[in-house]
This record gives sequence, structure tokens and C-alpha cells, in this order.
Amino acid sequence: MSEKKELLTTNRKALTINLEGTRYGTIAEIGAGQEVSRIFFQVGGASGSIAKTMSAYDMTFSDAIYGKAPRYVSRERLLTMLDHEYRLLKERLSDKRGDRTRFFVFADTVTAKSFKGTNDGHGWLGVRFQHDPLSEPSEIIIHVRMWDKENILQQQALGIVGVNLIYGAFNYAANPLELVPSLVDNIGTDRIEIDMLRVSGPAFAHIDNRLLSLRLVQHGLTNAVMFAPNGDVLQPSEVLHHKTVLVERGSFRPVTHVNVDMLNCATAQFMQEPMVKGKEMLVLMEITMNNLLAEGDLDAADFLARVDMLGHIGFTTLISNYSEFYRLVSYFRRYTKEMIGVAMGINNLLEIFNEKYYEDLEGGILESMGRMFRHAVKLYIYPMRQDAYDRYLASGHPATAHAHHPDHAFAAGIMITARNLQVTSSLQNLYAHLLENHNVDCITGSNPDYLNIFSRDVLNRIKSGDDSWEKMVPAKVADFIRQRKLLGYGAQTPAAG
Repeated sequence: MSEKKELLTTNRKALTINLEGTRYGTIAEIGAGQEVSRIFFQVGGASGSIAKTMSAYDMTFSDAIYGKAPRYVSRERLLTMLDHEYRLLKERLSDKRGDRTRFFVFADTVTAKSFKGTNDGHGWLGVRFQHDPLSEPSEIIIHVRMWDKENILQQQALGIVGVNLIYGAFNYAANPLELVPSLVDNIGTDRIEIDMLRVSGPAFAHIDNRLLSLRLVQHGLTNAVMFAPNGDVLQPSEVLHHKTVLVERGSFRPVTHVNVDMLNCATAQFMQEPMVKGKEMLVLMEITMNNLLAEGDLDAADFLARVDMLGHIGFTTLISNYSEFYRLVSYFRRYTKEMIGVAMGINNLLEIFNEKYYEDLEGGILESMGRMFRHAVKLYIYPMRQDAYDRYLASGHPATAHAHHPDHAFAAGIMITARNLQVTSSLQNLYAHLLENHNVDCITGSNPDYLNIFSRDVLNRIKSGDDSWEKMVPAKVADFIRQRKLLGYGAQTPAAG
């Protein structure tokens, strides 16, 4: 049985680096003080690791060193700082000690809570470092949010995270799955959120940044991470800032015609909303962590397959640990005051009206609805055939509603929509209120040929070698699954006939 790894104190980490003897570099900090360099100096032995420290509070001085910047607390500013300081370090010290020294530069640009206390504390931190003397550098960049209420506590938190980042770069590059949880050593996730992490360079040649981002959510360092269609890791506040947002939740295992039709129809309706017209819009496909963990342990290959499939057909993907929709809406509200639309099927609408999910809220389901629909939020509901609805209820899902329809409703072809769905009697007035105020609306224009497509059925056909699955997914997705042999494709001999 392996022993549990010793948790080093922040001072011990800094002292270890100071005394190691082969690491030498610069620490440059803008905005929230020299918190990281202070720790390296106070533990002693800093002459063994620190060539220079600097802090530029005044914008004129900062511009004179690094050039003008549209935003001082930004990824662009951080990269400029790393480029400038690393170039100077190499120019001035390579001839003298480059063959025996692993150079590094740590930089951060941060805004802590102001004296008036009206702003949120956040910042960009990065370390560029040589894994071996004379090697090309590698790099780690993170974005942090500081939740302490007092400026001095935020500065303290920044110093701890900075030391963790430097120590992690030097000691966990070969095993970055240790790097992720180590970033909040000695501080915890109640004081610091890390909502973006990206590594690059030869030390991380074998690492997929998307998996590292997923670990941020899994270990509770953040609640959501975002990926561009090309797989790049995105920083949510940059992408969501002042945008209208339309999101569809699903397992996307695989992406089916229903998923795409639902979002396309919802998008067409969302764009006609008076509060959306003329505004910049972001469309997202979202997967919850509980969907990723549905079969137990996290399957990294399965996760990447879903993100790749969505990206391949042009969608930005959000991975979150928000099982409740009102929490997802609250997350978007951090970054934008514009309208938010959520596209979903009848089954998800039923889950929203299941009171058991709100037992931890003092106000129960009424509190959750208040949080969800507080400002410019609308649910767009995709229809479901009656026979499919009956199968859903029979499958054991804890639905709290029943279809409301005329006596002949069980005849084939009846559609269950947001309008003819009737929730449990105690919630009928609440649901009617949401319908009347257009907080909940029917998706129109859906393709009736797609309403019998279910992702679980498609997945079973893929695994069994039944080629009929190919007609149930977009052509690009079918090609992608075949080429990459995803989701069990090719594991069985195709059915004859």
C-alpha cells in the first residue's frame, strides 16, 4: 500500500526551490504586490534561485517596461511579461551559467479587492521554465478568482497559489494529474478558484489540456471549464462577457440529429427575442460531470470523444458540475447580464419540477425557480412523442409530471409539449405562471423524423454493429465515429443482411 504524499507547507516549497541550486530566474508581479517573491525571500536562501524581482504598480512604468495594453489584467499582458522577462534572463545570464542552470520566469497580473471593496479579485499567473539546462522552455498559465472578502487575505492567497504553481511546474511536470490538486495546497477551494489551466512546451508534450481542465472540475478547483471547437481551452469570463447565451445540456454519447435539431430550432427562436436582437450571442453544448461519471470512474477517452464530436461539427463545449439548472444559470450570471436561453427535452423539464432536487434549499423549489428566472431567462422545450414519453416514465426516472391530453391521447403520434404537459397538482399554478410569462416556451419547427431518436439506442446500435445508427446522427459525426473508432465502433462484426 503506497504512503500518502506529504503535504508540504508553502514555506517548505519555497525553501526547497531556493536550496535546490539549479533553478534560477525572475519573479515579476503587477497589481497586487510582490506576494510570491516575498515568500521566497522570507524563507531564506533566495539568492540561490532569484535573479530579479520587480513590481510595477504605476501604468506608465508598466507600459514603459512591457508596452501599452488594452487591459492590464489579461492573458495578453501576462504573456508579454513572460516573453520580456525570459528574453532578458537568457540575454544576460546564458553565457555565464546557461549550461548548468534551468532558467524560469514567474509572472502575475492581478487585481485584488480594492480599498472600496467594489470589485472582484482575479488574475493571471504563469511560469515559463526550462525542464533541463539549454532546453526549450515549457509553460503553465492559470486564471484565478480570489473569494476572500479582505484585500490582505486575497494577497496572501495569491502568494500561496503562486508558490504552488512554481513548485508544481518544477516537480509535477511528469505527472500533471498531481499538479492540478497541488495548486490549492495550504489554501483550499473556498478561497481560490482556478477556472482555466493551460500547459505547453516539451515538458508537457504528452499532455492534453482538456483533460487537465476536466480535472479542475473533478477536484473542485472550479465548477465549469470551456473548450473551443478546435479543442483550445477557453477562459469563461473572456468568452461570456456581456454576451447573450443559449445552452443545451446533454450526454452527447453520441451527438444525434435530435441534439442538433433542438439547438438549431431554439437558436432561431432565441435570435428573435427582443432582448437578443443585435447582441453578440454564444451557443454552447453543456455536459454535466454527473453525465461523465454515469458509469462510475471517469473515462478520459470517452470524455475526449464527446468533446471532439461536438467540436467537429462546430460547437463550443462547457463541462460543469452543476446538476441543477438554476446553478448553471447563476454561473452565467457571473459574466453577463444579457438574456439566457436553455434548450432541453421534456425529460429535463420534468426533472426541473422534481422537488427532491431542492431539499437543500431553504425555500425549496420556489427558491430554485426564483434564482433561475430572476432576470431574462427562458427555457425552450423540445417536443416528445407520446409513446416515447411513456417509455421514459416506464424507465424508472423519477418524473413528477404526467401528460395532459384528451381521451384519445394514447393513440400513436400524439405530441407531448411544454403546453400540454401537466405537472403535479401542487406545482400547477407555478408552472402556469411560467408559461404565461413565456419563461417556458415550446420549440417550434422541429423535424418529426427525429423524434424517435434516442442516444442510448444509437449507442447500443454502434456497439452491436447495427449500421442503422448512421442515419440517426449528422453525417460528419458518423464519419468521425468511424474514422476514430469511437464509442465501441468496430468492436463487433456488422450485422448481416
